[in-house]
Amino acid sequence: MPARDPSDRVLVARIAAAERWSREPDRAAATKPARAAFAERFERQVDPDGTLDPVERARRAELAKRAYFARLALKSAQARRRGRPNVSRPAPPSRQAGPGTP
Repeated sequence: MPARDPSDRVLVARIAAAERWSREPDRAAATKPARAAFAERFERQVDPDGTLDPVERARRAELAKRAYFARLALKSAQARRRGRPNVSRPAPPSRQAGPGTP
């Protein structure tokens, strides 16, 4: 079911993903290798030579993963701000002079 239109491609991909996961009896087992590779990426990043104590490597890898996701969140927020129409906020209500105020 090839689709040339970008919006059709998104829908075709969504259909394919839904069909694939509908046939999967154990989603956690199916994604385990990918999750392990993702975690290993951060361990290699913080300890490329494999010389750190495993507990220290895991601690640093967790911090590297947090930094990775924080960077993604920052980029996402910046992209949303860029895509938002420039709507000016209403000015705060002005303080009106009451009795006894100059």
